[in-house]
Amino acid sequence: MRTAKSKWSLLILILSGIVLGGFIGHLLGGLSAFQWLNFGQTFGLTNPLVLDLGIMTLTFALTIKVTIGGIIGIVIAILIYRLL
Repeated sequence: MRTAKSKWSLLILILSGIVLGGFIGHLLGGLSAFQWLNFGQTFGLTNPLVLDLGIMTLTFALTIKVTIGGIIGIVIAILIYRLL
């Protein structure tokens, strides 16, 4: 009997693929043969947005870095999900 696939398991696998792919790309990016894994683009709020309310200060910032290693990690995660 086969169980239904959960969207939560897909989300967890994709997030894991992004993190592991980015980590491996960062580690191997120092080697000349694997520098292409760490190639990517960073976007988001580079300077934090500060909201001073007098008694409390809120700081908002979000930066996302998309690399080739992260994209490969996403593809592998989706392939693993399809095999489950």
